[in-house]
Amino acid sequence: MKRFLLALDQGTTSSRALIVDQNATVCAVAQREFKQIFPQNGWVEHDAEEIWNSQLEVAREALSKASITADAIEAIGITNQRETTVVWNSDTGKPIYNAIVWQDKRTTERCEALKAAGSAEMIRSKTGLVIDSYFSATKIEWILDHVEGARALAEAGKLKAGTIDSWLIYNLTKGERHVTDVTNASRTLLYNINTLSWDEELLELFRIPKNMLPEVVASSAVLGQSSKEILGAHIPIAGIAGDQQSALFGQHCTEVGMVKNTYGTGCFMLMNIGDKPVLSEANLLTTIAWQIGDKVTYALEGSVFIAGAVVQWLRDSLGFIEASSEVEALAASVPDSEGVYFVPAFVGLGAPYWEPYVRGQITGLTRGTTKAHIARAALDAIAFQTMDILEAMQKDSGNSIKALKVDGGASNNNLLMQFQADILQTPVIRPHEVESTALGAAYLAGLATGFFESTAQIASLQNQSQTFNPGPMNDRLSSAIKGWHKAIQIALNH
Repeated sequence: MKRFLLALDQGTTSSRALIVDQNATVCAVAQREFKQIFPQNGWVEHDAEEIWNSQLEVAREALSKASITADAIEAIGITNQRETTVVWNSDTGKPIYNAIVWQDKRTTERCEALKAAGSAEMIRSKTGLVIDSYFSATKIEWILDHVEGARALAEAGKLKAGTIDSWLIYNLTKGERHVTDVTNASRTLLYNINTLSWDEELLELFRIPKNMLPEVVASSAVLGQSSKEILGAHIPIAGIAGDQQSALFGQHCTEVGMVKNTYGTGCFMLMNIGDKPVLSEANLLTTIAWQIGDKVTYALEGSVFIAGAVVQWLRDSLGFIEASSEVEALAASVPDSEGVYFVPAFVGLGAPYWEPYVRGQITGLTRGTTKAHIARAALDAIAFQTMDILEAMQKDSGNSIKALKVDGGASNNNLLMQFQADILQTPVIRPHEVESTALGAAYLAGLATGFFESTAQIASLQNQSQTFNPGPMNDRLSSAIKGWHKAIQIALNH
């Protein structure tokens, strides 16, 4: 009987499931959006039970679309929005509060207080992360402090906390397994990436009982099996990775110095830096890329908060376009932005600046500026922000990159990809199959069960790709890069 893998891809706005065969071909996809909850300005929540139900529904739908039963599934791989945090009662299996999403800003003041108290360097040396509301620790702390009776329940060992992977696995196994993998653990501000363990000093700082936290396992390993009544068979759960790490693996960035950038709502760029964590001197994050067997691989990471979201803004707020796909033609109708620069700091600036209070601005406007120039400047901004992160990565790692591998919705924009190659003076490679994130989870699961023999075999399955080769660096491009640096400085000093 032909065998398959089931990849569960639980993202920020939707739950997806993919069926993958031994040729790494995606045989079926199912997707379901779920509700975004905004209780106050800057707060973002999800209903954790809705997440679980939507993920279960799409898993069943994908099996149906592929015309197979659960018996044909060799293993399940899971990838997830990373820092989003759930706390639930272990007696009832029910969350005690909505999941607090990675985008949520309610703990910004707590983070500022920790910085003022001088905790930043200690935390960075242990976790590779900066202090920011983005990560999980202050979210768990907030729930324990603001939900009535939560702290007493936690002290009594009645509460579980975890990222979305843990929540899904707990439900898939009917409460038998409370686990996470090293990549998700490394995004909590609680996990020491040097000792590969929950850190007692950090747990004390955030007042989080260790007994709440999941067991940390390798990214590629059989860690349990789904309950038969969930999908119709006992299926090994054999791969877990946070979405960006999963995309790095899905893009076959398995050698030191290889880099991928995911162009979604924001951009997430990761560079494989090998088996030793390198602390960034340029405000990047150091994180765990994956663990296979006993071998841990690390990565440098930089986040751009607003990428594809700037196109949505042009569409929804300004009405420049009716559909996001129209932006390429509008931007391409002019040869360049004619000196217009768009710094899309709608929610502050991410790496390498980490300035939460900077706001967006457009500079260089003249009477001759048109919608097309602003659209062009918006696309250029995505490429420029990516350039800033890549320059920081090369500086930190000492690695000069040979190519940038790309995925995500905005990577389908040929104009953007060509401009990206031109300003980086580096080939940009876009795979034919852009499901890199889900494929990464499938690959990790397949490696653990022998479905795939090795990372080399997986790489040999590499699907066709399109390469955008850079044109020569010229005065126009040099001037555009200088103009961007100036626009950033104006925004930072405003």
